[in-house]
Amino acid sequence: MQIKDKKLAQNIYLYLAALFITSLVVSNLIFQKFFYWYPFNVEIFGVKLFEISVGLLPYPITFLITDLISEIYGKKKANQVVTAGIFASFFSLLIVYVSAAVPATSWSGVDDGMFSTVFGNTVLAVFASMMAYLFAQYVDIHVYHFWKKLTKGKHLWLRNNFSTFTSQIIDTGTVLLLLCSFNIIAWDKFLGLLVSGIIFKIIVAALDTPLLYAGVYIFRRRFKLERAEEIVID
Repeated sequence: MQIKDKKLAQNIYLYLAALFITSLVVSNLIFQKFFYWYPFNVEIFGVKLFEISVGLLPYPITFLITDLISEIYGKKKANQVVTAGIFASFFSLLIVYVSAAVPATSWSGVDDGMFSTVFGNTVLAVFASMMAYLFAQYVDIHVYHFWKKLTKGKHLWLRNNFSTFTSQIIDTGTVLLLLCSFNIIAWDKFLGLLVSGIIFKIIVAALDTPLLYAGVYIFRRRFKLERAEEIVID
């Protein structure tokens, strides 16, 4: 690979990592707002499809990006992004904790009570999310490369969906279990939110498959990569 191509590949990797980390950190900060989307008039364990946290909106982006990095840059680079994401999340947690500790002025547009309402559970939420994330993302990368090796680089849709489905189920179950254990979410909503969240994530994972195909196609064409060939960057 020519020097200019290698530099371009490094810059693209940097931007992908930035999108990944931003999506992850934001999903941890906005999770307390729940929204509804009712494409079907169905209720499961007392929760309608779909009543889910807005934190789920940016989160699937992280799995799309790790799958793309896994396919193009390899398992090692995907794991590096995951590790950086964990560090960024805990650092953001520290900033929120310090911000909550300092007293608000009398004329502040956001007083201590309002700040606590929005970010009061962030410490527990990020901890719960990170525990789930740690399991889910590493499982996603491991399963992705297992199928990539088994199929010898063929059937991109298979490894994309199998890895994402598996990791999303682990992620949703783990984070809800921890949030309910910390009394952030009532236990009577656990099963409904679990099923609703898993179904929503599976739908999103299936929809992102064409995006992954498009991204892989662009990379392979631009850098003249053979099937299963990966870009090696420092």
